[in-house]
Amino acid sequence: MMVDLSKIIKGKSLTETEEKVLLYMVEHMDTVLEKGVRQIARENYTSPSSIMRLTKKLGYSGFIDMYYQLVPMIEGEGRRTSKMHEGADNVMLKEILLLNEKKYMDAFAGLLKSIKEKYIFIYATGFSGIIGEYLYKKLLVNGKRVIFATGNDSIAILESNVDHIGMLITVTKSGETQQVLDKMEYCKEKGIPVVVFTSELDNRASRIADIPLKIEDSKKLDDRNISKNYFFAELLLLFEYLVSISM
Repeated sequence: MMVDLSKIIKGKSLTETEEKVLLYMVEHMDTVLEKGVRQIARENYTSPSSIMRLTKKLGYSGFIDMYYQLVPMIEGEGRRTSKMHEGADNVMLKEILLLNEKKYMDAFAGLLKSIKEKYIFIYATGFSGIIGEYLYKKLLVNGKRVIFATGNDSIAILESNVDHIGMLITVTKSGETQQVLDKMEYCKEKGIPVVVFTSELDNRASRIADIPLKIEDSKKLDDRNISKNYFFAELLLLFEYLVSISM
């Protein structure tokens, strides 16, 4: 595929290596999500941090954002057409979808579809850990390679598999659970796409994540989850929907 990068790089002062990486991504749009930042860096004899600097130079928030902004530029809007909102006839689901930006839902569904060889790492604690286990089993039965860990597990589970992880999925209702934030920041530094299912309020987890997915928390001060709250039920509804459009 012959690609003219001039419109993308005009005025960006890219180095020769950065232009080479950008051209590589453009010519391999079908596989870059699966490969991830670390593998792309290896194949282009550069570092993950160099690729992240490239995304910033081009004006994107990160690798995932750059990918989904480049797709329509390279292959036209037709590529971005998905099944988003098809079959979303559940009233509660429609309300949940309104809380979330389409680009993030598309990005999550796209990652689920593209990751075939690498592992999806799921991390959650407390009540969120119960939900995390469900996500883990749901993805397993859909043929994905998945690792699930909670606050009781060693950090070594994540660190020893980091080169084989294609995405981190976390669940945190408050978005402020330090154990979760630590795993998110670690994966972000390693160039691994980070997803969080969290409340609709601004929080640290949603700011760290490449893909923040929001659910309304009707009992924001009920940290012990004593009162009636549909947060986790709605999280599962959103997750099931996103899985359905990605398979």
